Amino acid sequence: MKSVKVGICGLGTVGGGTFNVLKRNAEEIARRAGCTIEVAQIAARDTNPKCDTTGTPITADVFELVTNPEIDVVVELIGGYTIAKELVLKAIEHGKHVVTANKALIAVHGNEIFARAREKGVIVAYEAAVAGGIPVIKAIREGLSANRINWLAGIINGTGNFILTEMREKGRAFEDVLKEAQALGYAEADPTFDVEGIDAAHKLTILASIAFGIPLQFDKAYTEGITKLTTADVNYAEALGYRIKHLGVARRTDAGVELRVHPTLIPADRLIANVNGVMNAVMVNGDAVGSTLYYGAGAGMEPTASAVVADLVDVARALSCAPQGRVPALGFQADALSELPILPIGECESAYYLRIHAQDRPGVLAKVATILSERGINIESIMQKEAEEQDGLVPMILVTHRVVERNIDDAIAALEALDDISGNVVRIRVEQLN
Repeated sequence: MKSVKVGICGLGTVGGGTFNVLKRNAEEIARRAGCTIEVAQIAARDTNPKCDTTGTPITADVFELVTNPEIDVVVELIGGYTIAKELVLKAIEHGKHVVTANKALIAVHGNEIFARAREKGVIVAYEAAVAGGIPVIKAIREGLSANRINWLAGIINGTGNFILTEMREKGRAFEDVLKEAQALGYAEADPTFDVEGIDAAHKLTILASIAFGIPLQFDKAYTEGITKLTTADVNYAEALGYRIKHLGVARRTDAGVELRVHPTLIPADRLIANVNGVMNAVMVNGDAVGSTLYYGAGAGMEPTASAVVADLVDVARALSCAPQGRVPALGFQADALSELPILPIGECESAYYLRIHAQDRPGVLAKVATILSERGINIESIMQKEAEEQDGLVPMILVTHRVVERNIDDAIAALEALDDISGNVVRIRVEQLN
């Protein structure tokens, strides 16, 4: 049986998991791939105590591995934009196939990387870049290839989902849960990428490209974090029959593609609304299949390694195929990508949850309703609470019908200008996902 020789760059959590899965399941993997997949070299600054690398050559120089003529496939698991990009491009230049779990690299530099790979006739596989062990890229790119994808929505950052779950289930404040997430290793010391939606936007950019056949355009994705969410809004949403999730939404419209990450109210009876803790889930709606849901571990040593090794099996199978017979990197032929524009957030359409602090006096609700009505915004439901003891203000919670965002922006500005309204209006988007 022939052997495909692999070089792993990075022996951290995912690199160590990949090495262990390849070693432990070598026989099963060979039966699937039609060849053995052998780790011929590792590039890492440190060893991993969870891996027995006895007999496997290790170097501290990733470029020594990348230029090693014995290596058929380079597995990039070091992360980041700079060195990772350089080593991937060098691997391609040396005619090597690449497998990566680096969502930031693909979202930001994928167009260039895929173009270079086409020129060299090599594969760049990246299933592990989105949603860890969930094979959602393969599902959209191949399993749903008969469909015109209408929209997709995903909980694609486990850290944010853990925080929101704890806030809802235990009534804890955001800052308190974030500290626990950091202590548990779910969040980095600098959690910006997770809590501000940047990590999710990287992944959403990739999903949107393979769903709609458009170039990767991370710089046009709208991101909004969860740092300003309060337990009050979590509780009000629950009372209205909703759950708040940090959702990535990509939707095809006649005008263009919506590409946005933000806190979102979802009806509590939707399956995706009940995805809790650090788990991930992606809903995809196609014209033929309807709505489908993909759920599982979005990160972790072996769940992510599962996706990396699956890509290695795909590469091994494809080695005997001519480049034109392989699955295109973004699912669509490179010369058939659409120029459908990414819409600015003001042109996107959604329903809205609004929380307003109003003076406890007659006629305020009528003024609020008038401002919304004048801008074509219809109210679906309203909840008015008792005046708060400390300031005498009445919390007024409204859910609107769907409307273009620029209209809601205009309405919020008018509401905040009223003498009867105190402070800023809280606005959270609402998606029915039906």
